[in-house]
Amino acid sequence: MCANTPTGTAIPKVFIDNARTRVTEWRFKSRGDATGWHTHQYDYVVVPLFDGFLDIELPDGETMRAELKTGIPYFRETGIEHNVKNGNDFECAFVEIEFLTVDPKGF
Repeated sequence: MCANTPTGTAIPKVFIDNARTRVTEWRFKSRGDATGWHTHQYDYVVVPLFDGFLDIELPDGETMRAELKTGIPYFRETGIEHNVKNGNDFECAFVEIEFLTVDPKGF
C-alpha cells in the first residue's frame, strides 16, 4: 500500500502478494476507523464492498468525502499522503488491488 507503515484501526487482510499484484481487503469496524496516514507507491484500484462513504484526510487539513457503491471500482495513480476513514455508522470494507509492475511481463 504505502511508503510508510499505517498505524490506523482499519484491519488489512492480504489475499495475494506476488511480484505483479497485491490484493488487500481493508475492513473498518466502526465510524472513524482509519487506515492511518500513508502514501501509495503503486497505481491501484479500489473495489468497495458496501454502499456508503469514506472520508479522505489530506495533509493540508482538508477532508474529502467519497461516496462509494458496492462493486463499482475506481483507479488511482501513485499519489499524495492521505488517511482513509470510515464515514458510516456501520462496518464497511473495500478491496485494494495494487499493480506492482508496469507491464505483466515485468518490462
